[in-house]
Amino acid sequence: MSTDPINPDLSGRRVLVPGGTGGVGEGIVSAYLNAGADVVVPTRSDARGTELRAALGAIGTSQLLHLPTHDYTSFAGAEALGAEMTERLGGIDDVVVPVGGWWQGGPLTTIDEDDWAGAFTGLATAHMALARAIVPRLSGVGAYTVVVGQSAEFPVPGSGLVSMEQAAVLMMQRVLAAESPDERVHALVLGPVRTRFVDGEPEWVSASEVGAAAVALSLATGIGSRSVSLASSTEARTALEAFRAAA
Repeated sequence: MSTDPINPDLSGRRVLVPGGTGGVGEGIVSAYLNAGADVVVPTRSDARGTELRAALGAIGTSQLLHLPTHDYTSFAGAEALGAEMTERLGGIDDVVVPVGGWWQGGPLTTIDEDDWAGAFTGLATAHMALARAIVPRLSGVGAYTVVVGQSAEFPVPGSGLVSMEQAAVLMMQRVLAAESPDERVHALVLGPVRTRFVDGEPEWVSASEVGAAAVALSLATGIGSRSVSLASSTEARTALEAFRAAA
């Protein structure tokens, strides 16, 4: 396995990408597959896995892409996923978690219990369940990286539950980093993202740029646990250069 920062060869690297079937996740999965890593993307339906393979094009047919049907959103489900991946592949080197969603349901004073459960509790629980199950199983070779939006740091009126949930995940990353000094635990904080679902503006960061940054950050052993802003395409390119220099 070569860790050339420009054209890395990650053959044998074992990577877990919960949330990898989404638009941002696709860029992350593609980047690791193109580098030769074994990539596990747990899905809750075969249809989502089939859709991802099609979106990835030729690389989607690779035997390096594993799409087990698995619900990782509960503590028990995430624990089972960690145990299964460790048993099948012998360990876990890198984890990138672009698990999230959007909610726009009005002021916080008007939300109901279903809003709270779906937009905050459910997503926060999934992140916590994954971290609890996977961080202790990391090999120490790579990194654990959560992916959040800028709403983690800035309030979004009318979408406050998203801001609150993303802020909780960002604080989770910081606490994990403090509690696990021997591991590298990162957060990528994204601005608006161009994906196959959203064309966006040219200056928006692209899903492929997020993927390239995730790979480079996992290889940058000279960079300790941190939160990294990828607010725009320009910022993503600057961060990528810094990650590669630290590899």
